[in-house]
Amino acid sequence: MSRAADLQANIPASPDIHQVKSASGEKEKRFLVRGTPAYRRASLAFFLSGFSTFALLYCVQPLMPIFSEDFGVSPAASSLSLSLSTGFLAFAIFCAAPVSERFGRRSLMFVSLLGASLCTIACAVMPDWRMLLAIRALEGFLLGGVPAVAMAYLSEEIDPKGLGASMGLYIAGNAFGGMAGRVFTGMLAEFFSWRLALAGIGVMGILAAAGFLILLPPSRNFIPRRSDMRYHVDAWLGHLKNPALALLFAIGFLMMGAFVTIYNYAGFRLVAAPYGLNQTELGLIFTVYLFGIAASWAAGHLGDRFGHFLVMPVGVVIAIIGVATTLATQLWAIILGIVLLTSGFFMAHSVASALVGKLARGTKGHASSLYLLGYYLGSSVAGSLGGHFWSADGWWAVAAFTGVMLLLSLFAALQSRRIAKETL
Repeated sequence: MSRAADLQANIPASPDIHQVKSASGEKEKRFLVRGTPAYRRASLAFFLSGFSTFALLYCVQPLMPIFSEDFGVSPAASSLSLSLSTGFLAFAIFCAAPVSERFGRRSLMFVSLLGASLCTIACAVMPDWRMLLAIRALEGFLLGGVPAVAMAYLSEEIDPKGLGASMGLYIAGNAFGGMAGRVFTGMLAEFFSWRLALAGIGVMGILAAAGFLILLPPSRNFIPRRSDMRYHVDAWLGHLKNPALALLFAIGFLMMGAFVTIYNYAGFRLVAAPYGLNQTELGLIFTVYLFGIAASWAAGHLGDRFGHFLVMPVGVVIAIIGVATTLATQLWAIILGIVLLTSGFFMAHSVASALVGKLARGTKGHASSLYLLGYYLGSSVAGSLGGHFWSADGWWAVAAFTGVMLLLSLFAALQSRRIAKETL
């Protein structure tokens, strides 16, 4: 037995811990029990990590019209400030999973959050568009150390009966961070400058990283593994051969691609006539993320109670209705459509994230990395591709593009439910 396993065996039991023996009786797992202080600290820590990740990643989204004007680039080119970050993040997830399997989850996530925060501050002083894009790409690469590792930690350390709720709170942190990053940068850019806005988000990220490190309990079920690349390739291929998991990975790509595309180009639509919103007003539109926070929390609890495969397609249908509603010309109807899209997206995403942890048989970090690879590739690829639809035929083309992706997501959600029933 490894030294790490010996140390784990000597961890005393506590009321916070639910001890479970494996079927073979070879080792015990000590899960954090829902409702206990340790469970609440871990959940709050991951709320902060989700908050920081999405605030840092998406703080540039309301600034895209400003970037287009200040740097003289097209709407599609301005979206690279986000698409490069999410693209490099997707690539980095593959690096983060093997590193975390050897060195642990907690320290890797902290270093990633801290490094990405410093990159955001650096973007605030970049004088050249290409230099800004280079820093944003590096920031995305650093943030890759958070999402896949976070899902793996929760799957390993949280009692399965409370996994949906804790995952829902983590996704709620994503939603709150995405909202705060967009709203704060929009307001600060309106009254001061976009450079000060990015610097402020970077400082906020440093504070969130410190809180995460202080709150998160050390891993109890993690055992470091030394392995070669063949081990990791076999682990990824093993998960891809599970058809229910493969469909969940596709759902991550399609749902996130549709979601980010709508948010990327809604700004261009709403700052133009007849709406003419300023940066503060545009930033306030993103307060609809509050509905995403509530939806992800509710979906986690409903999934634990009624079944995740029942809740997930409901979220996708709500998102489809949301995109259709944005086709209206009234501002209130457009906002309502964005509310529905946001709620449905976070419902489906929080449930799909929990399902990946439940369906993966071993090497949960690798399963999480594949889901998040699809998730962030969807953001990167569809987020930029949507710009060509916007330039070609305006909002109708954007809505058609995202509607097709959401319909494919619904098909995948229904198929994954059927396959899981047959195989589990």
